[in-house]
Amino acid sequence: MRLLALATLSLSLLAAPLAVAAGDAKHPEHQHWHWDGVFGQFDRGQLQRGFLVYKTVCAACHGMNLLSYRNLGDEGGPEFPEDAVKAIAAGYQVPSLDEDGQPAERPATPADRFKGPHPNEIAARAANNGALPPDLSVIVKARHGGADYIYALLTGYKDAPADMTMGAGMHYNPYFAGGQIAMAAPIASDDLVEYADGTKATKDQMARDVTAFLTWASEPRLEERKKLGVKVMAFTFVFALVLFMAYRRLWRDVPH
Repeated sequence: MRLLALATLSLSLLAAPLAVAAGDAKHPEHQHWHWDGVFGQFDRGQLQRGFLVYKTVCAACHGMNLLSYRNLGDEGGPEFPEDAVKAIAAGYQVPSLDEDGQPAERPATPADRFKGPHPNEIAARAANNGALPPDLSVIVKARHGGADYIYALLTGYKDAPADMTMGAGMHYNPYFAGGQIAMAAPIASDDLVEYADGTKATKDQMARDVTAFLTWASEPRLEERKKLGVKVMAFTFVFALVLFMAYRRLWRDVPH
């Protein structure tokens, strides 16, 4: 009995922080995305616009450590031309060594990982009032609700309810657990970027575009998996049909 009581107490203590963390966050509404469905695919133009939003708005605080610049040219992704990928990478300086073996910097190449905004976690927290901005490489897979949640969070900032006491430096967002988030609204106004294809950079459009880019980053083989799945299902159907026809032929003269 004593062991059972201790086990119950331990479970309750473990569950308590989870319950607090879950809070009463608003459930995000499902949005229509180009990649939805069996035959859904990413919109290449949207992915390229999404990268621009990430680079301009998000990259000041959030890194994407699992991506290399060359991935921007991958099939099934943004598919930037090779020259564009090289130019994007060259716009960043990464650590290196000079001829004397001393610390130096050089322009990044497509083979380099995305350069983060901070050299380490301590610097990241110091620049964000103690909060640690999460890496966005797989953020869509890491958050319940996926793309719908990311979009809702980006567009969900509003004034806090009158009866809610906000912590210092916190911002109200009903889609975030507990309603209080340290990150200020990253997409606070229209025209934070200028799209090369002429698309109007409204807050909603920018939120959708960067959500699409982050979804691709989290699932870069999404289209490949869907194509493979369709082939497997087609093969399974044909195989089952052949087996059925063989069964009918072998057993047609056998009395039942």
